[in-house]
Formats: sequence, C-alpha cells, structure tokens
Amino acid sequence: MSKVLILAEHDKGALKKVTLNTLAFARQYVAKFGGSYDFAVLGHNVGAVATALQGFGAGAVHVADHADLAHPIASAWGKVLADLAKSIGADVVVGPASTTGKDVLPRTAVRLGAGMASDIIALTDSGAFARPMWAGNLTGNVKISTANKVISVRASAFDAAEATGGSSPIQAVAADPALAGSRVKFVSFDGVQSSRPDLAEAAIIVAGGRGLKDRFGAVTEPLADVLGAAIGASRAAVDDGFAPNDYQIGQTGKVVAPQLYFAIAISGAVQHLAGMKNSKVIVAINKNADEPIFKVADYGLVADAFVAVPELTAQIKALRG
Repeated sequence: MSKVLILAEHDKGALKKVTLNTLAFARQYVAKFGGSYDFAVLGHNVGAVATALQGFGAGAVHVADHADLAHPIASAWGKVLADLAKSIGADVVVGPASTTGKDVLPRTAVRLGAGMASDIIALTDSGAFARPMWAGNLTGNVKISTANKVISVRASAFDAAEATGGSSPIQAVAADPALAGSRVKFVSFDGVQSSRPDLAEAAIIVAGGRGLKDRFGAVTEPLADVLGAAIGASRAAVDDGFAPNDYQIGQTGKVVAPQLYFAIAISGAVQHLAGMKNSKVIVAINKNADEPIFKVADYGLVADAFVAVPELTAQIKALRG
C-alpha cells in the first residue's frame, strides 16, 4: 500500500491543468499498488486552489500557506514538500514535469533520500516508469529501488483526471518561518502578457515553422484568433527571429498535447515531434509532400501555406457566421 502526495501547481490563484494530468497518473499508481493519494498546495493566499481540489477524491488537501512560499523557490518549496511527505507518511511524491516541478522535485528527492524518475509517460505492467529518451525515439523503463520515490510526470502523456465528487478535508500545514532565511530570494518575474490561452494548456494550437519567414504572424494569428487558439513555433522559426522564444515547442521548448494541432510550414524534425506528437488531432500544411510531419499527421494538406491558411481562416469565419 502506498501513500501518494501530489504537488498541485497553480498560477494567480487558479489551479493549473497539469495538476489534473498528474492526478491521472497518481490514480493509475494507486490502482496498481493500492493505497491513497493526497494533494499538497504550497503558496500564499491559496485557499481557492485548495477548494478547487476538494472534489477529486483525495484523502486530504494539505495547505502550506506562507508569505515565503508565494513564489516557487526550489529551496523553500522542496523543504516544505519533503517535510510534509514525512509527516503524513507519504512514500511517493509526484508532480508535473513543468518548470516548477523540474526545479522543486529534485530538491524534495534529496531531502527524502529518494530515487527519482523524471518526465515519465507511463506506468508499465511490471511497475517500472517509462520515460522518453533520445528526443522520444526510444522509451526507457526506470525502476526505483529506494523506499521513497519521487516522480515527475509529463502532463501531455495523461488525460486530465475528472472530478469524482465528495469533499476532501483541507488541512493546514505549519510551514517553517525560517524559510525567510533562505539564501535564494525572489526578485521579480518578467512574464509575457497575452490574451491567448497558455500554450502548455491550450486545447487548440496553431504552430508555424521557418517557412513562414517574416510573415509568421500574418499567417498564424488570424487562424488562431478565429479558433481561440494559442500560437506555437518550431525552434527554427524562433532561432531565425520569426517568433518569440516563449512560442517554442519541441525537445528544447514546451511539450504540448492539445485536442487540435496545426503544423504550418513545419518540416517535422524529430526534435519538434518530441514536443507535440501526443496531440489528439494533427493537421499539417506544407508545400513539400515529402516532409516527415505528414507521417504523424491525421490530416495533411500539400499546399502553399500563404494561400491555404488564409482560405481556411476565411472558411472557418464563414461557417461560424
């Protein structure tokens, strides 16, 4: 029997979808090995986040609300998460393989003396953790021999868990006031402000490649606007300055799994596929029929993107009145 502690990720007082993707893995783990799962909510003024998690079947929602936890500084969050796991007897700690998770969870593993499996995409029949290697060309199965385990979950590999009803109790955690003495201090966060959906959680993504050149925005933005989609880009488009860095999808960018993914003028290099191949429906538009993107696409259109995409945008607008 295992006790699984799930690190809940949130932003500006709202629960992030990646937490529910991680929950889907935790439920699989508990179904296989027995036991139960709890949530850990760390931050400041996070009552609404805790309330949002009450209907997902957890044994408890543990809340560490402290001013020094307002920002996910790894040294502080790692300590609190590890202390909480010890106090409730959790032998498994899981969280999203997000920027926050990749920063906090290794610190937690060290404090627990736990082995760690990172960026996992499946739980195998033998109880090993499957994770992608070599830009997704290979899948390795990892087993952890320590009593305690820490696992980061690739959110795109798991569908978001549904609520089960009920009302899990919310339990306050007394975070150590000495956290203020950490040598790492939050100074500022210079984030990109956008009215579009968050790329990592968007249901629809319109992504463009180097082939769009300096007309990148002119092609992708009208289609994204009519679909209410996020905009993404290949690394080549970002490197050449046609798209901002925060648009990048792929092995060295964001990993996404939307319901619908438009790959426009994207060749489909293995590094890009590693970041989007789990998309539910992939639509490729490229004038070169031999590009590898067509091998993973559900729908492919061999056409000039500068002509085809505006026509497609106009047709969607017409259908929507």
